[in-house]
Amino acid sequence: MRFLELFARRRARRTDELAEELRTHLELAAADRVARGESPTEAAANARREFGNSGLVLDISRDQWSGFGNWLERLGQDVRIALRVLRRTPGFSTVAILTIALGIGATTAIFSVVNATLLHPLPYPRAGQLVRIEDDLAGTGSRAVGMSTPEWRDLQRSGVFEAVSPAWFDDNNMTGPARAQRVGLLIVAPNYFAMLRVKPQIGATFDSADATPGFNGQAVISDGLWERAFGRDPAIHGRFVQLDSDSYHIVGVMPRGFQAPSATRQERATEVWVAFGFSGAPLDQVSSQSRTPLFPGAFARIRDGLTLAEAQRRVDALAHALRRQFPVDYPAASGWRIRLVPLREHVVGDVRSPLLLLMAAVGLLLLIACANVANLLLARATARGREMAVRQAIGGSPSRLVRQLLTESVTLSSLGGLTGVALLLAGQRFLIRLVPAGVPMLSGISIDWMVLLFACVASAAAGIVFGLAPAMDVRRIDVTRMLKVEGRGATGTRQQKRTRRLLVVGELALSLVLMISAGLLVRSFQSLANAPLGFDARNVTIVHTRLPYPNDSTEDLYGTVGAEAPFVREVTRRAMAIPGVESAALGSGAAVPLDHPEQDQNALRVRFDGRPLDGQVPTVVTGSQVTPAYFHLLGLTLLRGRLFSDFDTDESPQVAVINQAMARAYWPGQDALGKRLKLSRRDTAWTTVVGIIADARTESLASPAIPLVYASLYQRQGKHLAIFLRGHFETAAMEKRIRNEVQTINPALPVFGAETLDDAISGSLAVRRFSMRVIELFAVTALLLASLGIYGVIAYTVSERTQEIGVRVALGAARADILRMILAQGAALVGAGVAIGLIGAVIAARAMAGMLFGVSPIDLATFAVVTTVLAVVALAGCVVPARRAMRADPVVALRG
Repeated sequence: MRFLELFARRRARRTDELAEELRTHLELAAADRVARGESPTEAAANARREFGNSGLVLDISRDQWSGFGNWLERLGQDVRIALRVLRRTPGFSTVAILTIALGIGATTAIFSVVNATLLHPLPYPRAGQLVRIEDDLAGTGSRAVGMSTPEWRDLQRSGVFEAVSPAWFDDNNMTGPARAQRVGLLIVAPNYFAMLRVKPQIGATFDSADATPGFNGQAVISDGLWERAFGRDPAIHGRFVQLDSDSYHIVGVMPRGFQAPSATRQERATEVWVAFGFSGAPLDQVSSQSRTPLFPGAFARIRDGLTLAEAQRRVDALAHALRRQFPVDYPAASGWRIRLVPLREHVVGDVRSPLLLLMAAVGLLLLIACANVANLLLARATARGREMAVRQAIGGSPSRLVRQLLTESVTLSSLGGLTGVALLLAGQRFLIRLVPAGVPMLSGISIDWMVLLFACVASAAAGIVFGLAPAMDVRRIDVTRMLKVEGRGATGTRQQKRTRRLLVVGELALSLVLMISAGLLVRSFQSLANAPLGFDARNVTIVHTRLPYPNDSTEDLYGTVGAEAPFVREVTRRAMAIPGVESAALGSGAAVPLDHPEQDQNALRVRFDGRPLDGQVPTVVTGSQVTPAYFHLLGLTLLRGRLFSDFDTDESPQVAVINQAMARAYWPGQDALGKRLKLSRRDTAWTTVVGIIADARTESLASPAIPLVYASLYQRQGKHLAIFLRGHFETAAMEKRIRNEVQTINPALPVFGAETLDDAISGSLAVRRFSMRVIELFAVTALLLASLGIYGVIAYTVSERTQEIGVRVALGAARADILRMILAQGAALVGAGVAIGLIGAVIAARAMAGMLFGVSPIDLATFAVVTTVLAVVALAGCVVPARRAMRADPVVALRG
């Protein structure tokens, strides 16, 4: 503001100096005439007459001034003129502003989600240096199979990284400040926070140089837990809390909004961080030295001066050296390698494609809105043709008029953009609630300066796009013809008519692309939602609990299968006694269909009998532990053999049940019953396959053919437990009832996360459902805009041809012929738009093929139905003006 004030003062001073110079010139000319004998009055008048229009000279002289100030003043003039023009046509202005507000508002809304998720810097200093380190077994197609403690130490010594910290998420039991409750806990190395370069708001974090084996007894908590469990006690530093019956003292509280960098919603809910040396108790000596994967992976910060590509090359060289040094641990057939994943890519996960699809869809919607407004401007340009001709006739240059018209269109789009952003600000909370919880960085969605800058750029670009055609049309005005038209209604030029038709064709084509894309997503979602599950999810409720992992194994009440089995049986018995419960079962976290967290505990490294164990590449298979009633409760179909029984205990031979996919994958052409396998390297006894169940979509709705192996919970421990209940009861009340029953057995155990199995299945479709509904909304809006666009063109054409139609009717043309003539013109536009749109739709469908399920990208039914709907709606938009033309009174038409 200070700058503008100084500029205005300088401009006014220069103007006053120029006016004074002109006044002095006129006074000297008048004085010269007085000296030659003229009277003062005549001399002044003659001097002014000889000099000419002093005001015009003043304006021309000011126009010759160069620099930013002159440009700014001209821009201000153009904007003031544009606002006056828009005020004179309130109906046109309102429609155009609302159309642009719709396009800019929708585009900015989706961009705010994309910005927070894909573009906004991660909340860590120099986040571009942060990576996720994962081990892959390319030979078996397994990714992120886990990392061992020796590998972590090798990476620390490699010179590639400034710091490397393993990270292992776990649900934990907290019993310090109140009753037992579940908290999300992340086990990290002491250098974790130093690697992220983040500071606590209270206290301190861990000492990076701490070499304490095992857990060091320190904990850092989140701001949310500080508020929920400790009432934001300012003396929180140094207080003790019980985690799995182990005592930790709180050394720091992280700032509000801090989240652990993770791809899964469960890990993003981390509330406690504890430091662990990944050696020593509770790990035994073998676990600390073995190269068998111990934890899921690690985070690291690449050293300054190294690019990701260079770091990956050095890590590849390290992996090659380790394969040669430890051939037994890393058999050549396994294809073991270490992969560096940029932290943003790890956090975003599989959300990137749906968000980019939404951004492309809303971009098409904005283009359609621009085409609609461009058509409105071209229609108005016809009415303003005489005005433009007059302005050129009195000296206005075409370039000056082009600039003025572009300023009008950009002003119009800016007003639309402001309206759209205002609506978005008003509905910001609704937008955040609309976005599914599975989208990462959800808390970062806001209307910040980046989003506002995008809205400004989009508004300006939209104004130029839809204002370019009418602005450039000024250069083709025939001034003489326009001035001869006098008071009669002007009609558009041939170029204007052609441009308007092309815009409508473009609208229809873009609308068809958007509608077919939405149709394919709807078909895909329906196929996915209606795919046969292979299990019965009706009337099933799941409640979670977790058994403790004390650091001192001698304090573990459930340290063995024999010690855990009585607890499992007692929970089952008590659950069955609850009114309304028809059947009950327990299973590990991986036993929950479509909703278990992606934790390393779910992966079993299987070895098969009949193959040499030395050098055999372990096969990573998803596994879970369940009680015998689990299969019956979910309605899983037994194909061959038997299921578990209550007599399959830790004292009887180990048994397993597998699905068809696993039988086909690992015993092709053989009978899998009776085959033996080991479910981990630590197993000493073989596990025998005793049953084969039908494939079910328990891991992915997109595919039932994922190999699965089930072990008996009475033979193999599962600390993370899910309690399955089938019956008719209130789910919300059931969590409290199960908590009472479980805590009657052990008051230190938390009970949490009650949900129906139907809700779990629905939650797995949240991101797909969000994408589908938003694109559906865009497609309906595009259809509406396209139909309005073709209606406008045909209606304007009818108004321009009113006299022609009157002549035709007066000469005997049938009204049905008039109707066919107008509809034929509309049909030609629809046909051209559909033809171009089908080509674009084929390209778009192939690009989104990876997001489709159960439907071909070139699905003829979808293409046919959507094309028919668009054509019918577009032609319906032609009917109203066509019927109006058909009913035209020839006398009135000729008189008009």
